[in-house]
Amino acid sequence: MSIDEQVALLMQGTEYGSEQIKEAMSAELRERLLERRPLRVYCGYDPRTTDLHLGHTITMRKLRQFQELGHDVTFLIGTYTSLIGDPSDQDKVRPVLTPEEVERNAQTYAQQAFKILDREKTKVRYNSEWLALLTFGDLIKLGSVFTVQQFLARDMFRDRWDQGDPVYLHETFYALMQGYDAVQLETDVQVGGTDQLFNIVVAGRKLQETFGQKPQVGIIMGILPGTDGVVKMSKSLGNHIPILASAEDMYGKVMSVPDEAMLQYFRLVTRWTPVQIAEIEEAMGSGRLHPMEAKKKLAWEIVDVFHGNEGADRAAQHFEWVFQRRELPIDMPRFALTEPMSIVDVISGSGLAASASEARRLVQQGGVRLDEQRVRDPGHLVPVEEAVLQVGKRRFVRLVPGVH
Repeated sequence: MSIDEQVALLMQGTEYGSEQIKEAMSAELRERLLERRPLRVYCGYDPRTTDLHLGHTITMRKLRQFQELGHDVTFLIGTYTSLIGDPSDQDKVRPVLTPEEVERNAQTYAQQAFKILDREKTKVRYNSEWLALLTFGDLIKLGSVFTVQQFLARDMFRDRWDQGDPVYLHETFYALMQGYDAVQLETDVQVGGTDQLFNIVVAGRKLQETFGQKPQVGIIMGILPGTDGVVKMSKSLGNHIPILASAEDMYGKVMSVPDEAMLQYFRLVTRWTPVQIAEIEEAMGSGRLHPMEAKKKLAWEIVDVFHGNEGADRAAQHFEWVFQRRELPIDMPRFALTEPMSIVDVISGSGLAASASEARRLVQQGGVRLDEQRVRDPGHLVPVEEAVLQVGKRRFVRLVPGVH
């Protein structure tokens, strides 16, 4: 790629809330690329939960683009920053995790990230390597670079202050800790979401200058809306697409995204270049490509990233049979019955729900069908005979007599 093409690709999907900042970051990125050397690029991830969803992969996709252009990428696990939790975009203090909770969550992060990142080209680091070694004198030095006013001017702190809600001193340490990560990694580029703008473009750059380093370029990525197309993707809101979801479930969830949100998905979670996206957008605008077909391309692309070509083809076929033709999927998992079982035990035992309590809730909510008949009684006994069990819109299992 030419330098112009590289800048266009690497700035794709970025949001700064200010055209001036975006132009400045774009210009600085161009300067670094003109040095014709591998840039040191990183993104930090705080393991405050175990499961990642599609929204978490936006920055990973950007890191992969840097890898493919030959740059050095570090996947930083925030074993120390996650003890506090980033206060950005939060209207209340985050709970403080224990080191044991952080370590447990951290074990799953890198493995999930390698579904996108090139394992052979990725350095995995933990910021406890340096943050655990800081002395109180070091903290004084870091704190002397900033003013209290800089922190209180931030929306989430100011709103809580105005409402009389507590703002804890340790929350202000987060930006210092993340900025010090950039110093220790001597980074050229840091990738993060829009909620990280202050930590990356202000705190990180300022601390690097204090330590005699050239300030990093901030690649600030937009936030992915959930399957409702409006609100930020979130597990707590139920509008998320887990990256560990089955191919069929992932495809179906992407197909449920409103048409008006498709362009954001194109730019944030696909491998498509700006030119490819522009071609699809133009085809949709001219009527040559129906939005439904464009969304199928999107769903196939996303599923292919996590499940490969065969998984994407299978999911597309499943969607067509189940949703467009309203027929049962050709291929579905089987669950053997050796004796009559309650519908709750069958659902949890076949893997259509994570637990008996979840299965019971699904039945009570009317989301379970046995041979097309809705089942609402959690105590309903399923006989030992062949039948199709459906949970929700996308999950099926064929019940057969036999041995487990």
